[in-house]
Amino acid sequence: MLCGLDKCLMSTQNAASWGYFNTSSHQWNLDILKDSGFPVRLLPDAVKSGCYAGLTCSEWHGIPSQTPVAAALGDFQCSVYSCMTDRTSAVLNISTSAQLSFAMPDGFKPPATPEAYSPVSYFPYFDGSYLAVAASLNGGNVMATFVEMLSVWMKELGTDVDDSTVYFQLIKAALDQESSDLKVSPTIFGERHNTSCLGQVCNISASNISVGQVTRALCRGIMDNLVTMLPPRALLESGVKQIMGSGSALSRNEVLRQEAERAFPLPVQFVKDVDSAVGAAMIVNDRS
Repeated sequence: MLCGLDKCLMSTQNAASWGYFNTSSHQWNLDILKDSGFPVRLLPDAVKSGCYAGLTCSEWHGIPSQTPVAAALGDFQCSVYSCMTDRTSAVLNISTSAQLSFAMPDGFKPPATPEAYSPVSYFPYFDGSYLAVAASLNGGNVMATFVEMLSVWMKELGTDVDDSTVYFQLIKAALDQESSDLKVSPTIFGERHNTSCLGQVCNISASNISVGQVTRALCRGIMDNLVTMLPPRALLESGVKQIMGSGSALSRNEVLRQEAERAFPLPVQFVKDVDSAVGAAMIVNDRS
């Protein structure tokens, strides 16, 4: 529409997210799709991520005609690009869900047949490189569910407290509790590599069930789950020297930030203004 092209174009990053796309050959798996009766004529042409799709064919909302237009990029890859300072940095993002990722060495190619039960996936990045990504379904949404549960309980007991107040008091109580021997597995939403897993709480005693200890253990559990999916050893062996922490759950939860620092034998730097739109602009600017 913007460029008046005869056929749609798509970056290899977005093509990979659709599935049935070989990121090594940059081709759709046409034989498989044809055998399934899929109308392959509808598939967009895939172009390298970071390339231009064309020029605007007319003035559009103040943008002049003949303005270069880049092919749309992957949201996650752009978010990583906006805060990954170099290839020795890993990116930890915890918002609704959670992701830990780092750049694979030059020349790396993902397995031809992905391991169905592996917690680590390989996302196409830029210039033929890949990101190793541990993408958990359990992040800030776990904390939000905990807050909502407590709010509902209190209403049933005759006390009406808004969620923001509950959240604030939980963090305050956990900050006064430096550690807890309570063990929380926070996987209440399952995981892509293990859809049947559920959350667990164990090692419960009469002395570790305070609000502060439970909240501290929950935040540690969120980090422990990510570390289980992508151990620090793998980061160190890949040359990672620092971790860039981002995301709304990290920015508003000091306890979670503390547990992130404890989880890794590497310095963790927390950054703000991590945004996929910013990353997309940076990519185009860097390649101009």
